[in-house]
Amino acid sequence: MASLTLMEIAQLTRGKILSGNHGRIFSGFEFDSREIKNGDLFFALVAQRDGHDFLLDAYRRGAKGAIISRDVTPPHSDFGLVKVSNTLQALQDLAREIRKEKELKIVGITGSLGKTTTKEYTAALLSSQFSVLKSKKSFNNQIGLPYTLLHLEENHQIAVLEMGMNHRGEIRELTTIAPPDVAVITGINPVHTQFFADLEEIAAAKREILEGASPGATAVLAGDDRFCLRFAQNWSGPVILFGQSPECSVRISNLKLEGWGGYSFDLIYHREKIHLRLPVVYQSYVYNFAASAATASVFSLSLEKIQKTASTLKPLPNRGEVIDLGDGIHVINDVYNSSPPALEAALDNLSPLPARRKIAVLGDMLELGVEAKKKHFQIGQKLAHLGWDLLLTVGPLSYNFARGAFASGFHPHQVISVDKAKEAAEKIPSLIQPHDLILVKGSRRIKMEKIIERLKQDFQGGKN
Repeated sequence: MASLTLMEIAQLTRGKILSGNHGRIFSGFEFDSREIKNGDLFFALVAQRDGHDFLLDAYRRGAKGAIISRDVTPPHSDFGLVKVSNTLQALQDLAREIRKEKELKIVGITGSLGKTTTKEYTAALLSSQFSVLKSKKSFNNQIGLPYTLLHLEENHQIAVLEMGMNHRGEIRELTTIAPPDVAVITGINPVHTQFFADLEEIAAAKREILEGASPGATAVLAGDDRFCLRFAQNWSGPVILFGQSPECSVRISNLKLEGWGGYSFDLIYHREKIHLRLPVVYQSYVYNFAASAATASVFSLSLEKIQKTASTLKPLPNRGEVIDLGDGIHVINDVYNSSPPALEAALDNLSPLPARRKIAVLGDMLELGVEAKKKHFQIGQKLAHLGWDLLLTVGPLSYNFARGAFASGFHPHQVISVDKAKEAAEKIPSLIQPHDLILVKGSRRIKMEKIIERLKQDFQGGKN
């Protein structure tokens, strides 16, 4: 991490030191008081909660200073306080200045789906040859991206950063902190539709990663996406397309689902080709891998290193990971989030897998605006047409899954509807039989992880 004195931090954030030793050195930075380590600097961010209310907690956990925007009493006479007009802006300014001091290549990744998987796979591939910093978890917003940059080490050569948004202008702001040298767009899909009139508006918001890229940046774009193809045509710099279409220089072909063993496929890597296998049950993981390989090709990573790293890749936690409960029972843990295109793809991808019965445990899909009920209804219809056997809905919007399923031939005994994930967690264990497949998926705020925890407890004794 960067090592800065309190005076340097005050200068870079345009703040005023109120207390503490001006020469005290800080090399750890946190905005969550629960994550504080001894000697850290705490950013009192003002969001849903006011970080100033947790200053004392941060001090008790070892913080030796804080960035604040309102007057507070220092918890100790030697505690460093720097007052700024806006603590979030100070976090971003500090990250921006630290990034400027490094000889560092920035890989920025955005898209409607698959950002985190692409980020993780890209970082894994590049780490076979370079020292790589990557975004923690899904830290992809105005807080998470600068926070990641504050963890830069002297030896880092590449930063792989996820750039998310649910409003226009948010990605543009992120690119002012870290202008990408490689700008990756995984595709444009109808998510966050509550905040956008149509796909054109979503595409325009995602295009901001290109508009804010460094001069001469390479665009890595989904070659099967009409919006990305339009971006490619208008991009003046180098372009690498990935996907299945013949125009893609990094291309997936001969894609085949090998049961619970995952997908096998050929990867065409510019002028080379290799046969690979990924232990995943969602096709999207293969496309995310293609995006990662295309990004790696910008840095001239050899196909041999890509092959070696590919053998280590797995599904990300809570994003389509397969949990074996024994007796041939497989749970698809996809509780991180949900949207219409992602859920439709999940139902399609899982339908061919061998199972005695297929059970969908589905929570509300949020941020869909006026289309919410309609989208849930349509997916309920799709689920019935694909031949799924049971449906357990969680939340008020999800009852529309049931309505759609009934409209397409489901019978009342095939559907259970509850209001909360806790209720679903109590019901689901008794429904499961040997050789069942159970998909558990919903938006984050529905807390579908409670269902996964209950299944692990009942069938595995709580083991991961």
